[in-house]
Amino acid sequence: MAVGVKIENVTKVFPPKVVALKNINIEIKPSEFFVILGPSGSGKTTLLRIIAGLDVPTKGRVVIGDRVVVDADKGVFVEPRDRNIGMVFQNWALYPHMTAYDNIAFPLKIKKLPKEEIDRRVKEVAEALGISDLLDRKPAHMSGGQQQRVAVARALVKQPDILLLDEPFSNLDARIRVTAREFVREIQKKLGITTILVTHDQADAFAVGDRVMVLRNGVMQQLGTPDELYGAPVNVFVANFIGDPPMNIFQLKTIHPIIDSLKIKEYIPPNNEFVYIGIRPDEAIAIKDLENAHLKGKVVILKYLGSRKYAKVKVTDDISIRVLVEDEDIKEDSEVGIYIRKLHLFGSDGKRIDTIRF
Repeated sequence: MAVGVKIENVTKVFPPKVVALKNINIEIKPSEFFVILGPSGSGKTTLLRIIAGLDVPTKGRVVIGDRVVVDADKGVFVEPRDRNIGMVFQNWALYPHMTAYDNIAFPLKIKKLPKEEIDRRVKEVAEALGISDLLDRKPAHMSGGQQQRVAVARALVKQPDILLLDEPFSNLDARIRVTAREFVREIQKKLGITTILVTHDQADAFAVGDRVMVLRNGVMQQLGTPDELYGAPVNVFVANFIGDPPMNIFQLKTIHPIIDSLKIKEYIPPNNEFVYIGIRPDEAIAIKDLENAHLKGKVVILKYLGSRKYAKVKVTDDISIRVLVEDEDIKEDSEVGIYIRKLHLFGSDGKRIDTIRF
């Protein structure tokens, strides 16, 4: 039966006064695939290590299921080996001199389980992960994707309550990375195991996560589904961090002519001297009809991103907007209009005011 994880008021301070995490409160549901997303130095790996028992919080506690595994205020600490957690590291940490079979079996041998039980579990998990034919190979004779599966098998063979994944896709090339995400997500759904992934890559997060928490400088910025993070970012940081291609974000004084052109003055609270306007490239389209456009400008660059074509349109001397191009007749250096489906409005403090649909 799957268990959840509660992180309550967790703060971590490294000497002398480096605050890695500040007052983190989250509840991860049983069987959920939960993602901790953030740039380098945001505290995401520190939080994963606290859950695993590899680091101790300065304040707060962690509860796995109905068991408190760490409580900094009461001096409670359960050793990592006693938390029944499986962990997959960024470099997979396979023993090069061991076969896949022995790598997978290693944590069971440490527990001194009977040989028959070890053999049964190793073959069972290998079959579930589709690596039965790799059991006699050593890591040097496996591809990156195959090594990753062996590392996941080693974590799962312990039948853990929680599976922790620390940047498991970062060493894979682009094509294998897509397959690896699908594989991990399928296994997680099949087994129903509560899984926590740490990554700096939003594509990883959105591909596998039921919910995603965005961290910045040790502070939680937003927690929600991928749709919520993409469609309703709570502040400028999340808006800028989420999305590919990235959101167009520009700071404008409230008397700026672009605000007049967009007719959004009524949405701006009176105490804001300036605002941030956010427009996703997929929510703005280059059109040839200049009269019925929200904005207009000159195409500076055209480029493909995957199967879609985007233009960088210079609207004023200091503002250019990336927009979607659907009309094949639109060329570089041509004058175009921009039709905006939706924009995000943020106040002077960077916090979301409203999402405006046109």
